[in-house]
Amino acid sequence: MGKDKLKRFEENLSFNNLFQYLYEDLNAVPNAFPLKGKWRSDYFHNSNPIILELGCGKGDYTTGLAAMYPHKNFIGFDRQGARLWRGCKTALENNLANVAFVRTNIQFIEHFFEKDEVDEIWVTFPDPQPNKPNHRKRLTSSSYLKRYASILKPDGIVHLKTDSDFFFNFTLETVESGGHEIQFISFDLYADEIKDDVSKIQTFYEKIWLEQGLTIKYIRFKINRLSL
Repeated sequence: MGKDKLKRFEENLSFNNLFQYLYEDLNAVPNAFPLKGKWRSDYFHNSNPIILELGCGKGDYTTGLAAMYPHKNFIGFDRQGARLWRGCKTALENNLANVAFVRTNIQFIEHFFEKDEVDEIWVTFPDPQPNKPNHRKRLTSSSYLKRYASILKPDGIVHLKTDSDFFFNFTLETVESGGHEIQFISFDLYADEIKDDVSKIQTFYEKIWLEQGLTIKYIRFKINRLSL
């Protein structure tokens, strides 16, 4: 492990906008995360909407949206501490009090929020895992949508941005077969010239994919709880 990464891990311990809960086994997860059901009252100290970025990496969307929408709260989730370091630093350097990050496995997401506590979820450039037979590990599988439904408000929205045709088609099939409500879809986001939050912010990896000539796909949908 490099010295820079070790230094970032050490600095992560000093950040007041980062919560680290690394568990390999679901049975090890505590039943009551201290801020579960209390993110607005005890951390953000407001009643504003809560938006999550799952697999946030360097937190480009989390911090970018937070700067654009100071009256909304944003929480980024990722397992990689060195990447989260950048998001935490960006939030602190820009005095973004409406930002927090959680280092944990996303499969444990429902242990961090109460029912109906979350307004929106962004899934940005997740690992498509094309060679793994267990599709349940993909972040838009039915098993993950069930987790999201347990914390989203009934009218809550899920956004996906991806460069992967495989992952996008998998998601589209999951959404359509589950009877979930598609609100918007683009098979080539920038060719469609969408003027929205989805195109105003480009993540670190998104810029790399665009430079390589890959197209960016996007879908926005509401979860049909009755189908899960």
